[in-house]
Amino acid sequence: MRAAQIEQPGGPEAIKIVELDDPRPGEGALLVQVAAAGVNFIDTYQRSGHYPQPMPYVLGLEGAGTVRELGPGASGFSVGDRVAWSGVPGSYAQLVTVPADRAVRVPAEVTEEQAVGALLQGMTAHALVTSTYPVAHGEDVLVHAAAGGVGLLLTQLATARGGRVIGTVSTEEKAALARDAGAAEVIRYDQIDDLAAEVRRLTGGQGVAVVYDGVGKTTFDASLASLRIRGMLVLFGGASGPVPPVDPQRLNAGGSLYLTRPTLFHYIATRKELEYHSGEVFAAVADGTLDIRIGHRYPLADAAKAHEDLESRRTTGKLVLIP
Repeated sequence: MRAAQIEQPGGPEAIKIVELDDPRPGEGALLVQVAAAGVNFIDTYQRSGHYPQPMPYVLGLEGAGTVRELGPGASGFSVGDRVAWSGVPGSYAQLVTVPADRAVRVPAEVTEEQAVGALLQGMTAHALVTSTYPVAHGEDVLVHAAAGGVGLLLTQLATARGGRVIGTVSTEEKAALARDAGAAEVIRYDQIDDLAAEVRRLTGGQGVAVVYDGVGKTTFDASLASLRIRGMLVLFGGASGPVPPVDPQRLNAGGSLYLTRPTLFHYIATRKELEYHSGEVFAAVADGTLDIRIGHRYPLADAAKAHEDLESRRTTGKLVLIP
């Protein structure tokens, strides 16, 4: 099979397309023919060495496809079933072994590409707006990179819960996408000097109840300054780089603020949690509540290009590799 592999950490050029032996499903695992693999920022962290991995390493943690073979003791699925998964290494490949307890069935109304777009990023957005900070009706919400893969989903889900979303974007094209997703206000951060001041202007001086920040280093200070008293900064990523150490006294000075750094895997640690979040997201896709925008499709051979585009923040929506 073909796979996108790195032998040492590095830039996108470190990704090589290699031929590997077809994997065999072990105890409790499924062998899946990959139809689409998701490209996420965590993949770039693993590729660069920010999240160290054993080498050589096949990239990718997310995908969807068709079950080809059941390993010993694997239950709950049959050959031919369409499944999706997240948190499974080696997904940038034509074949991958997926633990049956981490796979979820893809409904007939949802395509494999939609499933990839909905699963890791969709479950992330769903967990953030329902569990990390449950958005309430009428609350002001700030979403950074509102036209990105997670940003578009956060905007839709927070709006569906009755939140008033203020989105930040870098281009007019992205502003239009954010508005289409339900953002009540859109800020072009490339056109203003003081983001927090603009957020406060749009909220009558109060600030927002919650900031969902997947950008990190370049937005962190403005995110804190945009919060109302006892507001929460949900820092769920670092697209612009890691945030330097923070003095907790800043939270006091800002108004008894809350700061959390969640990761999806702690919200889907049990089978029950995985089925809840994935089921809610797939149902929202199937009934049209949640629109999954596939922004870019790349052949597996262009995995390095996909990483370059993602890290440059030139993209919108979900990026997928087609093996």
